[in-house]
Amino acid sequence: MYAIIKCGGKQYKVSEGDILDIDYTGKAAKETIEITDVLAINDGELKTGDAISAAKVEAEVVLDGTGVNRDRKVIIYKKRRRKDSKLKRGFRRSFTKVRITKIAA
Repeated sequence: MYAIIKCGGKQYKVSEGDILDIDYTGKAAKETIEITDVLAINDGELKTGDAISAAKVEAEVVLDGTGVNRDRKVIIYKKRRRKDSKLKRGFRRSFTKVRITKIAA
């Protein structure tokens, strides 16, 4: 059984027991997150739309994202040729690591 969920503007295909990194939620470790934005569920047959309006996915926070859990730095570099103009910026996304505990259809 798997579900396709939407969390933080991104879509994830998850099964029970999966561990994934979602955008920072502010929850502490061992807390439970309930995700109600379920796009599809497959438990032998694929269900979408109104058939899964009451579906939800529960996840447990494994690591919270307070300053420690951050992705690798992404470098944003813009250069305008022949203009002596350039811009270099860095960005590190904070994330929360969660374990999917239950998929309720």
